Amino acid sequence: MASRLERSIGLLQATAMVVGTIVGASIFVQPSEVSRAVPSLAGMLLVWLAAGALTWFGASICAELSSAMPRTGGVYVFLREMFSPACGFLWGWAMFWSMHSGIIAAIAMVFGRYAATIVPLGDLGVRLVAVAGILVLSAINYVGVRPGSAVQTGLTIAKIAAIAVLVVILFGIGTLRAPAAGGAIETRSFLRALVAGLFAFGGWHMVTYAAEETRDPERTIPRALMLGTAFVVVIYLALNAAYLLVLPLDRVLTSTHIAFDAMSATGGPSAASAISVLVLISAFGGMSGIVLSGPRVYYAMAEDGLLFSSMGLVHPRFRTPYVAVIAQAIWSSVLVSTGTYGAIVSRVVYTEWIFFGALALGTMRLRRRPGYAAAFRAWGFPIVPAVFALVCLAIVANQVVSDPWESLTGLGLVLAGLPIYYLWRRSVLDTRERRAGGSSERECASETSGGGSPRALENDASLSASGGVTPRR
Repeated sequence: MASRLERSIGLLQATAMVVGTIVGASIFVQPSEVSRAVPSLAGMLLVWLAAGALTWFGASICAELSSAMPRTGGVYVFLREMFSPACGFLWGWAMFWSMHSGIIAAIAMVFGRYAATIVPLGDLGVRLVAVAGILVLSAINYVGVRPGSAVQTGLTIAKIAAIAVLVVILFGIGTLRAPAAGGAIETRSFLRALVAGLFAFGGWHMVTYAAEETRDPERTIPRALMLGTAFVVVIYLALNAAYLLVLPLDRVLTSTHIAFDAMSATGGPSAASAISVLVLISAFGGMSGIVLSGPRVYYAMAEDGLLFSSMGLVHPRFRTPYVAVIAQAIWSSVLVSTGTYGAIVSRVVYTEWIFFGALALGTMRLRRRPGYAAAFRAWGFPIVPAVFALVCLAIVANQVVSDPWESLTGLGLVLAGLPIYYLWRRSVLDTRERRAGGSSERECASETSGGGSPRALENDASLSASGGVTPRR
């Protein structure tokens, strides 16, 4: 069945989505988080290099899966097909209520706070600006993926150009210092720093959500993932090196706005004010890609009968999942208005590494399945997915050991989706049985396959047992 969505995203737009979604506001904050966990020049650069390599490993796994299953929903589809609809549902559940919507709210608040450094705003003003940013980007993505991806591409080009100028200025003014002596790096400290670094690389997988709006997705998405993540690794290493050229390590350790402090130390207040504009552009661009991508997952879930059918509606003129766009905008705005996004995201965001580890293990499982075909194959198999899965496990274990109450609370919020899934599944199946008027199970299955009704609810057990990839819709 042909996609009802508009297929207009090319390689440039897809790569811009990868780069723009990753490079949000975190890189202007996270270097200090990394340095506090690993307070040495060599340790910091090693963490950023390791975080970049792991991101690239994860991107290569997603690239393979997207070439094998180029469907709207991306990670949700991969989890559904490799394990079960319940696993896919948990990803979408966590996305909407916390991970995805919460990150939109968090970036929107960064946008509002930096706007307040240019125009005086109170707390209410900051929240209003944050909500306005969410609504503007949602409106753009409501009227089409073409304008949405165009805005994303333009903002990405602008922020990368500005970051390049910043790096050149800092390298030109900075002075090479002898590295401070540091003791041995503890494993837990390194993992804590690695988590902070990986947070700054977050969002690399989101381009997979819009597969059916991408031209030649089997090749375009893998290329965008590989090019985009490699480009970001280079940017982050250059930017962190530039920070360390300008600021002494003890200043880096205590800084809460490292880019602002770096420019203040070299160019004075006027140059530092330019950083606020850069962060505004970067945050807005990062939020743009996240606002664009999320509704595609909710649309795919609705298509499978795992969400309200209205979430699967496509605008007859704009060809966008407009109800899903509206729902995401409303919930993200609620999280901003109530200030609850921080508590939710901090507890839940680490759980995405459980799902990422599952993707790696699932890829290894699929490779052994006869007839499995992927236009792109992850490099270094099986070492790369095995290492990635082990690191995902280590990150989750370290988080649980470091903060067991918060971590287990977050895991509980995610797992709370399981009873919801089974209740929803039972309700949908009961409704279908009533509509069928007691027709046989085989007739129901035939009606489903012919009428586009929820497929995910049909083969929960068989999908889990076989680990197979069903034919593309």
